[in-house]
Amino acid sequence: MATSSPSDNILRHTTVFLSETLLQSELRHRLFSVFLQSCKEMDLGPLNLEVETIENAVSTSSSSIKSTSLRLAEKTLLSLSENQFSSFLLSLVYTLLRRPVDAALSLLDVFYIDPSIARLEIAPIVFEELFLIHLIPIVQWYNDQRSKIMSCSISLSSMSVEQASELKELEREYEEILDENCRVFAGYFKEVLQAKNGDRLIDPPSLIVLQRNEKSDSFEFSKDEEMINEEFGLKNGRYNPIWTDSAEGDKSFKLNKSSKNLSKFPSFYPERVSLKVLTSQRSSTKSKPLGNSNFDSDHEPCSSDDSNDRYSTASKEDMNKRMALLTTRQRQYLNEKQPILGESSCHPYPSMEDYDNMKSSGKNTPPKDFVCPITTNVLEDPVTLETGQTYERKAILEWLERGNTTCPITRQKLHNTQLPKTNYVLKRLIASWQEQDQNSAPVQTKLNRCEAEYQPPAPRSSSDCTISELRRAITNLCTSEILRESEMAVLKIEKFWREGQMVDIQTILSKPPVINGFVEILSNSVDPHVLIATIFLLSELGSRDNGVIQTLTRVDTDVEFIVALFHKGLLEAVVLIYLLRPFIGNLAEMELLDSLLKVVISREEDLVSMFMKPKACAVLLLGHVLRNTEDERASKIVKRVTSEKVVEAILGSLEAELVEEQLSAVFILLRSMQLDGRCRNMIADKAELTHLLGSFVESNDADRRTFNEQVLHIIKNEGTYSSMHSLLIYLQTALPNQCPVVAGLLLQLDLLAEPRKMSIYREEAVDVLIMCLRNSDYPDSQIRAAETLLALQGRFSYSGKPLIREFLLKRAGLHRSDSNVAKNDIRYLNNDSQETTEEEEAAKDWERKMAFSLVSYEFGLLFEALAEGLKSKSADLFSACLVSATWLVYMLTILPDTGIRGAARVCLLKQFVSIFKSSRDTETKALCLLALRSFIREPEGLHYLTNYVKDILKGLRELKKSSTMAVEIFNLFSEERESSADMWNHKEIALVDCSINGEVSSNVCFRNKVFSSHTDGTIKVWTVKAKSLHLLQEIRDHMKAVTSLVVLQSAEKLYSGSLDRTVRVWSIQDQGIECEEIHEMKDHVNNLLVSNSLSCFIPQGAGIKVHLWNGSTKLLNQQKYAKCSTLVKGKLYCGCLDNSIQDIDLPTGTINSIQSGSRKLLGKSSPIYALQVHDGLLFSAGTSLDGAAVKIWNTANYSMVGSLQSTLEIRAMAISSELIYLGGKGGIVEAWCRKKHDRVEALQTGTNGKVICMALDANEETLVIGTSDGRIQAWRLG
Repeated sequence: MATSSPSDNILRHTTVFLSETLLQSELRHRLFSVFLQSCKEMDLGPLNLEVETIENAVSTSSSSIKSTSLRLAEKTLLSLSENQFSSFLLSLVYTLLRRPVDAALSLLDVFYIDPSIARLEIAPIVFEELFLIHLIPIVQWYNDQRSKIMSCSISLSSMSVEQASELKELEREYEEILDENCRVFAGYFKEVLQAKNGDRLIDPPSLIVLQRNEKSDSFEFSKDEEMINEEFGLKNGRYNPIWTDSAEGDKSFKLNKSSKNLSKFPSFYPERVSLKVLTSQRSSTKSKPLGNSNFDSDHEPCSSDDSNDRYSTASKEDMNKRMALLTTRQRQYLNEKQPILGESSCHPYPSMEDYDNMKSSGKNTPPKDFVCPITTNVLEDPVTLETGQTYERKAILEWLERGNTTCPITRQKLHNTQLPKTNYVLKRLIASWQEQDQNSAPVQTKLNRCEAEYQPPAPRSSSDCTISELRRAITNLCTSEILRESEMAVLKIEKFWREGQMVDIQTILSKPPVINGFVEILSNSVDPHVLIATIFLLSELGSRDNGVIQTLTRVDTDVEFIVALFHKGLLEAVVLIYLLRPFIGNLAEMELLDSLLKVVISREEDLVSMFMKPKACAVLLLGHVLRNTEDERASKIVKRVTSEKVVEAILGSLEAELVEEQLSAVFILLRSMQLDGRCRNMIADKAELTHLLGSFVESNDADRRTFNEQVLHIIKNEGTYSSMHSLLIYLQTALPNQCPVVAGLLLQLDLLAEPRKMSIYREEAVDVLIMCLRNSDYPDSQIRAAETLLALQGRFSYSGKPLIREFLLKRAGLHRSDSNVAKNDIRYLNNDSQETTEEEEAAKDWERKMAFSLVSYEFGLLFEALAEGLKSKSADLFSACLVSATWLVYMLTILPDTGIRGAARVCLLKQFVSIFKSSRDTETKALCLLALRSFIREPEGLHYLTNYVKDILKGLRELKKSSTMAVEIFNLFSEERESSADMWNHKEIALVDCSINGEVSSNVCFRNKVFSSHTDGTIKVWTVKAKSLHLLQEIRDHMKAVTSLVVLQSAEKLYSGSLDRTVRVWSIQDQGIECEEIHEMKDHVNNLLVSNSLSCFIPQGAGIKVHLWNGSTKLLNQQKYAKCSTLVKGKLYCGCLDNSIQDIDLPTGTINSIQSGSRKLLGKSSPIYALQVHDGLLFSAGTSLDGAAVKIWNTANYSMVGSLQSTLEIRAMAISSELIYLGGKGGIVEAWCRKKHDRVEALQTGTNGKVICMALDANEETLVIGTSDGRIQAWRLG
């Protein structure tokens, strides 16, 4: 059989690892993260780009795109300084390019540059397969040295300080030796791969070890052959990794299998051992004593085969005796454990060790079917799988949670991994077997022994009789096969509990066997009195001992029985379910709503009195369900809750003694109003005011005025001044986080009572709000004060949410389509019915009164507090202060001016400008814009704001597309300026030299990409970064120059026309473009234009060619030599060499003349170089011989409506909604204002070449030009 060469072996292991890395994205990303952490001090920018390139190459299906991008990545990585990350990326690139040798060499470079990270975190499998076989002597040396250090210690915890220090130094030396040898063998493997003659044998290098320098008392690496042989015991200076038996004995060794990994390097691997070693190990295993041992095999010394006879036969027998003695003592200890009436840690059923003891005593052993094959203990909660095998529930559940999907015994595939219900038939058989013979039943034996040992708690004359009766009742409950006896036992135990005659009755009844007996009653009895008594006892016990609850939740079916009884009408079970709540999963999935509502509306006298009222438990559980349910499902629950009887019952819980019940009731009411606002009035009508005010203090959300003005009028009608005085007194002693709520309520009450007078109540309320807003020591109080201001505006949605933000955005002209705003809220804002109009008038009146009360206090002191809030780092506080400040500034334009506008301007104007300039959120910008618009309404504000025009121009341009107010303000600023020059500012962001590809003949922008064509037939794809153009793809499929590029937006296709007489259609993808179709045009293609059904281009001769995609072609305007053209809605506009312009209707072929041609002047022609149609206007660019280089025509009647007096020899043109860009000779680009027709800026390209092509992105922010000397330049509008 032929054996593989060393190079084949290296390639096999490296290729498998790299292929797995490329196939598993999670593994790949983890490895990238490891490298990024290890290369923090390097410049990771280029490496991150190549990581992105590799990810795209793995995911793309286009082979051409993949190969192009990978070749570019290879060039980039080779140009960078060599490091472990770049070498690893190169190995992946070479693997994708199917160059396995280069990939292996690059991966070995990683082991050479950073061997520690390579063998531990990057490629441990490669290390094991290639390197470790050569390093086994070093591993053996490490284990021997470690055994010497640990020889005097049984465990790690008993080591001395000196031993720990020696062990740490040994680990450090071990790591250094491994790293150095990794580098040596990485070089050796590379030499093997690079050998030209594969048959030439290259000897492996010598191992490197640490040698102590006696002079400096330090260590240094050494390759001395004699020292290596002496240190590792090698012959001829070499180590043979193939382990075989010899006449001298087996020379193999075992690695120390310590459970503590003291080194970063794994100190054990799968071992190849001889037959002698295996035989010795098996024989030693058989000789070990059975049973539980406290001695850990981890502490066995590591030895080679020639030392296996270290222990004599006598010593082994002595060890067996010790283990047997230890096992006997353990069993004696287990027999002494307390049974049912003893310590609470006692297990309800015996283990197999108990039965082993009884077997040796001649007692009965459990049947095989009663024992779990996994735990070897008697089954407590048996479950039978589909294979027919029965296991303990916890044991088989742990088996499945480990990822196993088969039966442990039969190994059959399990079709369903959900465990079935408890096998109650088998469970009762086990119980019957345990009760059959008291002499053979461990549980009963323990019970009898425990009864004999139990002592009464008090020396009362009737105690013996009472305890005896209780023991008899417990015995009947747990062991009787007659259901009625067990039921009577429950009623008797309940009587003992209620009479309270025994001090330790709780301890006695809390044992797991008794609790299990109660559960059996719940699952079998149909007597309502017995069931209620059982629930009562379990609830009372569970409220006092958490162990009872844990026993009940140990078996899932026990909880299911309790929930089922609750569904069937045992309403008292709600108390026990409340106790079980922390141990149950999702209560919302148990469909408890109907039963909970029955408890809520029930009368207390109809339910059994327990430690906690059933209604309180129901209210708490209902609040818990609503709090942990998503809105859609919670809305269905709320519809059931908002019936009249349920609301009355929940409102009654506001008077409850239990604070948790009060808060839960408040939450249920608030959640109901948020999800169904129609219940607000009903809640306000039926709510008791006193308790409602108490809930206001306790609840965090009560300050939202969700009860609307109706609640406030109720307060007013019950005695306004008395209520306000009480609130004022309370306000003086309230906690900081409660003050904003109370102050907001007091302010609203005062405004209802005396809307035209400033009273002490109003002043105190506003003062408290301002004080809380400025008190940075209590952030929660600040946020609540700001949110209280939002609620004071008075507009709320049907769900009770303040609509002030939506109201202000609508005033700012921002058209929202935000999913966060409920549909009924939007309907509320846009409804124009008569009823809503009346509500709106009332809301406006309230808004004016409230705003005046706030801003007039201390001459606008509130504006100072809001200005401080706008500087806060808290997002919630900033947002609430921004909305409140915008609202109050907006209201200043409606309120009479008392000098407060100036105070607001001084406090807030700069803040609004700064936020508008720096924020990226459209809504935040719109709110600032509304406030700035309010300042502009007065001359002083407009003059003051003019100084900040340059700071807000960019934001205005961005906002113009979404806000009508932005357009209004932008035009206002534009009219105020005598010149438009200072309204515009362009900044160069990129310059790329592509002169190697010739001229840049065309460019076009689409989404975040730029496509450029060149006269050598190349097409390049770029992405626009913040300050650069990044090349994504370079492709050269055309044989001659590519003259024009055009993107068909509807189809997301790129069309390229070339002098090779073809038009190619490209699909635009994330990674680049891919050719889909090629159309033969039979003529040179210049100035290509496309639509869904046809294409137009200028041929080599006269006329315009129209090519239908079905293959037919026709020639139009044959009398003219066209220079440029543009296609808009079926009309083709043509600019000619003789300065004429025609309009050609493509369906009919009709030609209309827009501008007549002219003769040559001084032998020179004056052609039209560029045509553009924008907003119904035709822009033509030519020479300036007649005084107008650019003429503007109305496409409806072909009348000239304007011109630009530029002296530039124009060759290209681009038009935005605000500017006209002209490019010409000398590399000059001019920007002209469309509205005023004046030049606003001249952009210098830094070249003398012609500007041949220009393109704007969709946002009209980035301008990209191409020049005749091969440069691509980009500017961004600032």
